[in-house]
Amino acid sequence: MTNFTLSDLEVIVAARANSDDEMSYTRKLISKGVSKCAQKLGEEAVETAIAAVEGDRDGVASEAADLLYHLLVVMKVSDVSLDEVLAKLAARTGQTGLEEKASRTDD
Repeated sequence: MTNFTLSDLEVIVAARANSDDEMSYTRKLISKGVSKCAQKLGEEAVETAIAAVEGDRDGVASEAADLLYHLLVVMKVSDVSLDEVLAKLAARTGQTGLEEKASRTDD
């Protein structure tokens, strides 16, 4: 078991996004803007889903790591913190998904 957290990754993404390191993949990706970052997130989501359908356990772990990284990059370029996302998740745990859906007003 590792002590590495998504909070740790968020700090790393932020540091690399603001670095002057010409060799930083994070910096180069973020410099291409939110559309490119979102495209990469989508690609990783698809690759994760394919690995799952194929029953490739190691592939799912590897692709999920890429997916989480790219999600945090998209969150960074969108100025959304991990704490904000966790607060949304925490708010949803007080009721079942069906109760939450039923409480929404139809537009």
